[in-house]
Amino acid sequence: MCLDTGRAPLSPEGARSFFRSRWLGQVPIERLFWLDMLLVGTGISIASSIVALILLVLKMPLGLVLAVHFAPVPYNIFLTIAVWRTAEQSSAKASLMLLGSALWLIATVVV
Repeated sequence: MCLDTGRAPLSPEGARSFFRSRWLGQVPIERLFWLDMLLVGTGISIASSIVALILLVLKMPLGLVLAVHFAPVPYNIFLTIAVWRTAEQSSAKASLMLLGSALWLIATVVV
């Protein structure tokens, strides 16, 4: 059964478009900060930490556990830089989002 959600199927071009639009500051700062970074980015980080803990309990190799735990870090760094780049083009309230994104990146890497 295929549901038509009105969205294009996931494709390499769709992924490139996702990253390009954020890198170039074409996504509103509010969406980038609240949805992409805080909601989705945090969700991915939490999910990878849970999987890493499960792997640790299953006594999998520590290298694998650490790789799974830190897998979202490049994506989190990308989102943080995208927020910074977009904030440079945005309003004054974007300055608070700069600070928030830096604190978020530290929290997702350390915790």
